[in-house]
Amino acid sequence: MLEDVLDRRRALCLLQIIETGSVRGAAEVLGLDPSVVSRAVAKLEKDAGLTLLERRGRGVVATDAGHMMALFARRQQDLQDTFLAEVNNLKNARGGHVNLVFGEGFVDLLLEPVLQGFMRKHPQVTYGMQVAGTDDTVRAIVDDVAHIGFAFQPPNDVRLRSHFSRASPIRVHVRRDHPLAKSRKALKLSDLALHAGATLVESFGVRKHIQAAELDEHISLKPMLVTNSFKVLWEFAALGLGFIMTPRSVPLKGAQFKQLVSLPLANPILNNSRNHIITRAGRHLSPAASNMLRHVVKDFPEV
Repeated sequence: MLEDVLDRRRALCLLQIIETGSVRGAAEVLGLDPSVVSRAVAKLEKDAGLTLLERRGRGVVATDAGHMMALFARRQQDLQDTFLAEVNNLKNARGGHVNLVFGEGFVDLLLEPVLQGFMRKHPQVTYGMQVAGTDDTVRAIVDDVAHIGFAFQPPNDVRLRSHFSRASPIRVHVRRDHPLAKSRKALKLSDLALHAGATLVESFGVRKHIQAAELDEHISLKPMLVTNSFKVLWEFAALGLGFIMTPRSVPLKGAQFKQLVSLPLANPILNNSRNHIITRAGRHLSPAASNMLRHVVKDFPEV
């Protein structure tokens, strides 16, 4: 029977192999002998009649069927964790675990102003915090790796539920002595084309938004620097190396950033972007995660 094939313990072995990249790594996490883990997955493959793992070099990767089975295991684990958390909540309403995922640009925006207060009030709750681009943030939410995500302009996906959003327009940022700083009008992308610039990699929502504006204005900017770090981006501008385009949502700390100015852009696409707080549509959050969600929605800062 199908429920016998989808044995939860075997599926958890598969999940750990996928997350660690090896049988030995999964065995260490689970506290089992590697041969036990290997036999469990072999039995799962035999009973399901599917290949779940493929060997790559010294490690293994999941097939499509393997990813599907692992997702089942993760959601089963989530259901159990939710049940145990709710039982614990009935006892003392204090414990639990919350996994968060957000872009690097949200770290300073959230950690001290928002999350610090919740963590001090709930010392018995444990937390996982993953820093990721928009694509990986969405993937973590959809795959139930994280309970709550913070994303800049996430895709319109029926699997996502946005609980709150706030306007976060993209601006041009340059040092005060940069030629663009003299502009007294909202800038078009063509105004930027003759200057050196830096941008984020394409997995970031900010970059996708800028690319949409480039298509709208029929122009293709050629950045000097492409990075996956907001800190690198801001330092590029602070050093006077060129312009950057990003929301002014990061509380900048450091004397070098006092020399930066923010300039408006004319394109409506860049002026209508928003930050969102998201969960997977239909997911039942644990008491701790639900409390955290209410807290961040209430205290999400204005920028």
